[in-house]
Amino acid sequence: MRGKFMKLWKRTVNVRVGLLYLLPSIILFGLFVFYPMAKTIYLSFFLTNQNGLPVYFNGLENYTFIFSSDEFRNSMKATLLFVVYTVPVSVLIALIMAILANEKLKGVGFYRTIFSSTMGISVAASAVVWLFLFHPSVGAFNNILKTVDLPAVQWLLDPDWALLSVSLTTIWMNIGFNFLVILGGLQNIDESLYESATIDGAGYFTKLRRITIPLLSPTLFFIITISLINAFQSFGQIDILTKGGPIQSTNLVVYSIYKEAFVNYQFGTASAQAIVLFGVVLIVTILQFKFGERKVHYQ
Repeated sequence: MRGKFMKLWKRTVNVRVGLLYLLPSIILFGLFVFYPMAKTIYLSFFLTNQNGLPVYFNGLENYTFIFSSDEFRNSMKATLLFVVYTVPVSVLIALIMAILANEKLKGVGFYRTIFSSTMGISVAASAVVWLFLFHPSVGAFNNILKTVDLPAVQWLLDPDWALLSVSLTTIWMNIGFNFLVILGGLQNIDESLYESATIDGAGYFTKLRRITIPLLSPTLFFIITISLINAFQSFGQIDILTKGGPIQSTNLVVYSIYKEAFVNYQFGTASAQAIVLFGVVLIVTILQFKFGERKVHYQ
């Protein structure tokens, strides 16, 4: 009996010590994650005034309103297209760059620095640079088109081109981080595997397909998951480049939430949109772990 009591007492002490160490993190998460999330869920069931204070409980009417709204449906469609445009391309380009930069070539350190440099540039600075590149009259892209006798394109003013233009900007912004993580994964692969494959007569592409990609799959799984989440949360480049236009073609969900809350002062419907976005990201992440992790090979 006494032994059981001592074990229970030691376990209680360990739990208290553990909670004491976790207390700073719990406080920070509580203030900046759990409380805002709970408040968002709470506000999504209310009509609010311009100060964001609830004035009338309306149940699920905010959710009914946004799902019947053409604007919200268009923003969801634009967001899904944006994710499809940006995530596969940015991961594929970063993978190719990382494989090239992993080769033992003269001056490869310089190229590694250049390839990862976009990681150190803020979203605002990147968007401003691309804003000049997309300028309809003095932008570099239209000047290139003029040199080959092609008509100028209204990159950010044409609904058919705006989302693609913003996606191109986002791909460029994300490549640096993706490249750096994938390069780290490549450098963790045991060189003896390649030496054994070379002795067995395997060529470059056989080693790439049979060794590099399978052993890199945990890193690729991580990058794809993070890229999906970040794509759904994109905001800065939209705000600077297009402000959701033209004709709402780039009105992604996060920017729609921002406009609904801080332009239209409809905090209830904005909170409902935020909860729906959270649900979509959660479902996509669960599906990624359920189906994507099956193809992951751990050493």
